[in-house]
Amino acid sequence: MIKGVIFDLDGVIVSTDEYHYQAWKQLADEEGIEFDREINNQLRGVSRIESLKIILKKSTKTYSDEKIYDLAERKNKFYRVSLESLDERELLPGALEIITSLKTKKIPMAIASSSKNAKTILKKIKLTETFDVVTDGTDVTETKPDPQIFLIAAERLSIAPAECLVVEDSEAGIEAAKRAGMKYLGIGTINSLPNAEYRVKNLSEISVDKLLSL
Repeated sequence: MIKGVIFDLDGVIVSTDEYHYQAWKQLADEEGIEFDREINNQLRGVSRIESLKIILKKSTKTYSDEKIYDLAERKNKFYRVSLESLDERELLPGALEIITSLKTKKIPMAIASSSKNAKTILKKIKLTETFDVVTDGTDVTETKPDPQIFLIAAERLSIAPAECLVVEDSEAGIEAAKRAGMKYLGIGTINSLPNAEYRVKNLSEISVDKLLSL
């Protein structure tokens, strides 16, 4: 029986993909590194530093750890500036309805996002007070597919992992949920989530009762 639901944020509840892409693109252009949407797709569910390392594979330069950190901070500044225009219009189909229904049923909910900007995003889309727990990139030392972030969220909810359902849009996130011993629902297509047994295009395609019965 599902007693708690743990949501990834970006790509599940809200879409900031374009904001990330434009920020990475600006950084890559300034560094003279090839970057396009195909490379950007490899960054889904990956931490900022790990994303940057993927991008830097296209560079002919060698970057020290200090320089990599500086580049990651530059990208985040670009991204945070772009977030100023973020609002509820970026909520994904069905997300608010599912969240509201879970709230009505008194099902505890958590955010488990690798983004260190999760709290800023929640404030922008006016969902700051909605979730019982918010776990983000500042809480973890390991990134998905490591299950750490989901296990922390479950612990803070005081719910056993086996009684939690994860809602995720990345392969890394689905794998993390499996490793955590949690049930899951993938948000995406067979192309983006080929290994997800349970999958819908977005949350408008599933009822809260069906969600809780997975």
